[in-house]
Amino acid sequence: MSMHEDDRGRAESPADLAPRGRVLDEIRTPRAAAIAGIAFAVLLGAVVILMYLALPGTGGRSTWITDAERRGRVTLAMQLTPYAGIAFLWFIGVIRSRLGHREDKLFATAFLGSGLLFVAMLFAASADVGALLALYDGPDSVSPEYVRQVGAVSTALLTTFGIRMAAVFTMVVTNLGRRTGIVPRWLVAVGFVVALVLLLAPPRTVWAVLLFPLWVLLLSLHLLVTSFRPEPATA
Repeated sequence: MSMHEDDRGRAESPADLAPRGRVLDEIRTPRAAAIAGIAFAVLLGAVVILMYLALPGTGGRSTWITDAERRGRVTLAMQLTPYAGIAFLWFIGVIRSRLGHREDKLFATAFLGSGLLFVAMLFAASADVGALLALYDGPDSVSPEYVRQVGAVSTALLTTFGIRMAAVFTMVVTNLGRRTGIVPRWLVAVGFVVALVLLLAPPRTVWAVLLFPLWVLLLSLHLLVTSFRPEPATA
């Protein structure tokens, strides 16, 4: 039997496969990367801001869970986190597809590894807080010490480890964009500055975490704008 047969045994012709090929080409375009990047930036930015508004940075780190409004903000942040991760993985996939054979193996490893580790730490931090919310059934259902421990672990995962992986990702993508010419000089400079801040920022620095989705948003908007420009004529 042919490799391309439908359920009724009819072999698929090249005409049948053409629409599928066009769809695959479309989801690999810079526009697809831009849309995924914008979705990730908006979702992660919303998650960080919601968590910042709900969880106190200094005193009262164990009392937020008794406030229904704060719990609601954290719950919404937990619900948005998986979609932010999905959008980021799509962003990674489209960027890798666009680079193709131009992707250096060393940079490819750092690019993919740092991106996957960032998503893993983002999910782990979110799951830690989500488990706490699932256990909460009144003021006496969880101890203040446990609430503080969960907050400390989640904060460390995101602002100590996750942010460093974001720094590596930013640095590698910026360098790849510079080498391939798909990123303008001003955005290259912004990327390296953001990567340096993410790499050196002290733990529990929320504004530094926000720099990562802001950089992805800038890069995605650039890809989106340039995707509408006509291709240069070839001789």
